[in-house]
Amino acid sequence: MKSWSLILLVVGFTGCAHFEPKPLAPEKSAAQLEARRLDDAGLKAFVARNASNEFAVWPPAQWNLRSLTLAAFYFHPDLAVARAQWNLVAAGEKTAGGQPNPTLTLTPEYNSTTLVPTPWAPAVNFDLPLETMGKRAKRQAEAQQNAEAARFNFISAAWQIRSGVRGALLEFSTAQKRAELLQKQFTAQNEISRRLWQRFNAGVLARSEMAPPQMALNRTQLELATAQTKLSEARSRLAEALGLPLAALDGIQFKTEFTPPNTTDLNSASARHAALLGRSDIRAALAEYAAAEANLQLEIAKQFPDVHLNPGYQFDQGDNKWSLGLTFELPILNQNQGPIAESQARRELAAAKFLQLQAQVIGVTDRAVAGLAAAQAQLKTSDALLDMAQRQQKSVAAQVKAGSADPLDALNAEMELNAVRLGQLDGVTQFQSALGALEDALQRPADEFDLLKFLPTHSQP
Repeated sequence: MKSWSLILLVVGFTGCAHFEPKPLAPEKSAAQLEARRLDDAGLKAFVARNASNEFAVWPPAQWNLRSLTLAAFYFHPDLAVARAQWNLVAAGEKTAGGQPNPTLTLTPEYNSTTLVPTPWAPAVNFDLPLETMGKRAKRQAEAQQNAEAARFNFISAAWQIRSGVRGALLEFSTAQKRAELLQKQFTAQNEISRRLWQRFNAGVLARSEMAPPQMALNRTQLELATAQTKLSEARSRLAEALGLPLAALDGIQFKTEFTPPNTTDLNSASARHAALLGRSDIRAALAEYAAAEANLQLEIAKQFPDVHLNPGYQFDQGDNKWSLGLTFELPILNQNQGPIAESQARRELAAAKFLQLQAQVIGVTDRAVAGLAAAQAQLKTSDALLDMAQRQQKSVAAQVKAGSADPLDALNAEMELNAVRLGQLDGVTQFQSALGALEDALQRPADEFDLLKFLPTHSQP
């Protein structure tokens, strides 16, 4: 009996996991976060594994949306949390697939009245559980659907990071161009003010005529200071969107041009079709509903009790006694009605949430399509005004060169051109913001709009 007990003990602990402590070191992790840079060797290896054919040289001389998105996928802590949540749920598949272990019961007896041949009567009983109605397979099906939902939630988190990078890059680009245009505007207005003061000192102009241009100069100077502050803030938000410290962007050159896609054939119906079939949150909701259905099947199967085989052995006063028992629950007082009702309610809740999400996606998509169309029309108007202002500026410059116009007229034309450029920048920003909203509605980059013709896709971002 001692040898058998030893063997069972060894077998029982052979596959045991062992605890490995991994304490958190806040100071070390903070230092690692501060040390992150875009020339990180780990980032280079990550890009080589996932997008090696897209970049001939790494790191790139100019960082565009694609390369910055890859960097955010590598650095951003939100994606690490989503990945950990996915791994946590996926580990449930192993739990669901586990089979119940048999149990061993040792019940030695001592007979104080009969000592021959031995007062001891050792007994061994086993309990071998046998699940019925395919409960293990139903648990596995539920766990697989939960893992699938977690996978799509991970994809949604990746898209949110990509969307955040695009928005931050657009904000930075707009702030940078606005600061440049306001600097040109301030330079032109400053030169106008200088020339007017020369005429005032020469007695050509009255003091009252100096007030409007001076006020305009002061207003532009204030706008320039505000634009420079916003540029600094936008740079900080870009670093945050990448999961990097602000110092990591020192010396980095950005390519902030956004190429407008071909949206000629874009309409709400095709956009809704793509969103309702391709969005990761829609597919996660479908997986969650499938998991709720699998759970209901499991709870219904639990109405039928499992069977337990109970073989046993006893050595009694020199006699070998064998027994075979059978144990199962009698579903008389409870047929698992409560858990079944709860599971049915969870399935109804999952269905209601799915319909709610579909309605939200339809509304967001229609609004994004309409917003893009309006922004595109406004941008065309801004482009037309810019074209007119450019022609006017060139005409005045030619007149000044020919001697038929005052150099001050050329400066005023240049100032008006810069003002129109600022308005056109607002139009471009609004169009790109609307385009980003449509990307978010479809969870698909704009450069795939014309390529995929709004067919559903199953690829990760």
